Amino acid sequence: MEKKRELEYFNIEKSYGGNQRWMRDWWMHIGGCAALTTCDMLIYCALHRGRPELYPYDLKNLSRKDYKKFGMHMKLYLQPRKGGIKELSTFMDGVSLYLDDENAGYIKLRALDGHESFDTAKRALKEQIDEGLPAAYLMLKHQDKKFDFFEWHWFVVNGYEEKEDGFYIKVATYGAAHWLKLDELWETGFDERGGIVFFENV
Repeated sequence: MEKKRELEYFNIEKSYGGNQRWMRDWWMHIGGCAALTTCDMLIYCALHRGRPELYPYDLKNLSRKDYKKFGMHMKLYLQPRKGGIKELSTFMDGVSLYLDDENAGYIKLRALDGHESFDTAKRALKEQIDEGLPAAYLMLKHQDKKFDFFEWHWFVVNGYEEKEDGFYIKVATYGAAHWLKLDELWETGFDERGGIVFFENV
């Protein structure tokens, strides 16, 4: 039986979520995906989970200008670096420090390592989306060239669809939405894997 769930998200001007290409800081422009994925997660929670304190600017008028300021502040906690933020623990440490500094330590983070089974990842993402919360996904290298756009990249998962031919997830990155088949995405063909970080208690 087919089932589809898409979370209500947000637009900044004509962009579906934030867009890394807006960043004028060189490091953030090429490697700010971890910081900006965090920004997008927090904007979502501010808008749709009743947590306005998570976004320090005007929620009623989301703008590129404010988003870029938010991203540059998050850079202090998730500093882009050579090789990227490729460990779930590094990402979680940075996000946790930011949340503590902003008196938002009630948000808890949970990691799902990329070496877990596809079924485990599918179940965890379904449960998260059904709870009304997106997730932060890290993909590193992938053998399938159709995923080149998503290599070495953090992005938001904010929906899923169960179809006859497989389980698809809706992801937001670079100001656009994409539907990706999870079993193909999850089985990267490399030993070095990414994974998923879940924000909880929001």
